[in-house]
Order: sequence, then structure tokens, then C-alpha cells
Amino acid sequence: IDFDLLLENIKDLNSLVAEGSCQVEQTARGARLRRAEPFPLTLYRDGITVGHGAFRPYQHPATQQCLQDIMDGFFPSELQPRYPEGV
Repeated sequence: IDFDLLLENIKDLNSLVAEGSCQVEQTARGARLRRAEPFPLTLYRDGITVGHGAFRPYQHPATQQCLQDIMDGFFPSELQPRYPEGV
């Protein structure tokens, strides 16, 4: 794994969502602005954790897909069901 390239791609993806940006949240009485919550991705020598999920070794197929998505310049496809409107 080329960690330098991986970190560069993560940095590029983070810049797309403009850290500190707000989202409109519907409430019972109207709407309000809500700051987007960070989504942690933790890299270890032998694997990763995505969000607050379990540790996954680099050999795991889901881990390889997640990293490939990032290396291809996309947010991990595994996040689509949880964030259908984007991360």
C-alpha cells in the first residue's frame, strides 16, 4: 500500500466536502443549519477501521474495496447505504 498516495487521495476527498460546511436539517418547526460530522478512517500498519466499526485487516476483501475506491478518487462505496446523499 502506498500510504503517501492514499493520504493524498484522502486529503483531496476531504477538500471536496469543505471541512466545516453546514447542511440544512429539517425540524418539526422548520429547518436549521447543522455542521457535518467527521467520518473517521483510521489507518494501522496491518489494517483499518471505518467509522466506529471493527478492525479490518488489509487482506479482507471489504478493506481492499474501500481502499481501491479511495485510490480511484471516490468515497468508499460501502458508505452509500448509510449516506445516500453523500458523505
